Amino acid sequence: MVAEREIRLSDGRTLRTFDGGGTGPVVVWHHGTPHTGALIPPLLSAAADRGLRLVSYARPGYGGSPSLPGRDVASAAGDVAEVLGALGIDRFVTVGSSGGAPHALACAALLPGRVTAVATFAGLSPYGGDPGWFAGMADDRALRAATAGRAARARYAETAEFDPATFTDADWAVLSGAWAALGEDAVKAGASSPDGALDDHLAFVSPWGFDPATITVPVLLVHGADDRMVPASHADRLLTAIPGATRWLRPGDGHVSVLAAYPAVLDWLVAESSLR
Repeated sequence: MVAEREIRLSDGRTLRTFDGGGTGPVVVWHHGTPHTGALIPPLLSAAADRGLRLVSYARPGYGGSPSLPGRDVASAAGDVAEVLGALGIDRFVTVGSSGGAPHALACAALLPGRVTAVATFAGLSPYGGDPGWFAGMADDRALRAATAGRAARARYAETAEFDPATFTDADWAVLSGAWAALGEDAVKAGASSPDGALDDHLAFVSPWGFDPATITVPVLLVHGADDRMVPASHADRLLTAIPGATRWLRPGDGHVSVLAAYPAVLDWLVAESSLR
């Protein structure tokens, strides 16, 4: 059973945390944009089958964690360090999906003595002003608005609607099946936590606060070849930027269906880390 609690940080903020329990190696999950941070059944079951303890938290602005305007991607490392300190956890592997992927990489870069391996699904690469960064995105309006600042991104949100064509048929198939809870959680977070997505987008198109090239632990980049939300070119950019990274490009998968590889990714994380 998942234990939920609020953890107070050294700066007075609180973060909502989710702990799947157990005594095995720890996996920290970084949720997408938008999500509440809750640990949904397919995440928990694959971890439990492998004797892993799965932990997550709601980033600022999501799921009961107060917003933190101006946060950068790197700030996730400090938040995770304090959350895991409160839970009595030292070393861990970490995985992030979509908007959670850059935050997982931040932990790998900035907590090298604690993170022993990292994997990402459908993750963005750093934005440096190159117009090509947006190429292949079915709907880039939110991120483009974010490049103009907080007020512009907030104005966009007032009339924004999700374009169903952003997801492939494979995405919709898993969202109506094994990963239905993921879609339900995204809808819940989108309605209740608008600041979370806004601040995520601002962080993605701003300096991340760390250089992915400094990551020294094993890195796995998993991406659907047919992803219309975050094109596979972002995995290519990260593969070039991170020395020694491994890429799994999955033909036929989109932004969400790529999560079918989650059990295999957990196996990779354990095999590549020193948590066995």
